[in-house]
Amino acid sequence: MHPISSIYRVPGLLASRFALLLAMILCLMSLTACGYNQMQRQEEAVFRAFGDLQAALQRRADLVPNLVETVRGFARQEREVLTQVIEARAKATQTQINPGDLADPQAVQNFAQAQGELSSALSRLLVVVEQYPQLTSNQAFRDLMHQLEGTENRINVARQRYNEIVETFNASIRTFPNSLTNSLLLHLERKEFFRAAPGAEQAPQVKF
Repeated sequence: MHPISSIYRVPGLLASRFALLLAMILCLMSLTACGYNQMQRQEEAVFRAFGDLQAALQRRADLVPNLVETVRGFARQEREVLTQVIEARAKATQTQINPGDLADPQAVQNFAQAQGELSSALSRLLVVVEQYPQLTSNQAFRDLMHQLEGTENRINVARQRYNEIVETFNASIRTFPNSLTNSLLLHLERKEFFRAAPGAEQAPQVKF
């Protein structure tokens, strides 16, 4: 090859590489501007918030066996109510949902319904135990009630936070230009809200 042609070839090669690099930078900038990364971060935030909600619900489920045994020790005749609590807990712990199912209305509804049934069973139990002064004055029982009330508060906060993040995510994937990016590249689905049973936003009122 002629030496002069090599001299002209090197700048041309550098120019083409610079053009490729510039194109890559512009491509990345366009992806950022059209919400490509934003929507994925928001979806991860939804998954994380739901994980926090699940952790709070599991904490409540873990308290139930000790609570049932404590009540049984003082009120064995309340077998029906205790059985309802045990069965509701079993259903709540068996009805699981994966992050990938948060776009499935039926899956989310089944999960919320199972948790709502446990909430209702616990509420009925608290009404019954008020008839047993010895039980309500028992320190172990009072400690369990304190933990339960605190856990219900955590569940309420986690549920509200999850729904707020879902609302943000759902709006994001439906708003231009994110909606265009999502339909062409990501195909992310809207997530379902966690709709608790009426009154579940209030923590149990424990009055002894």
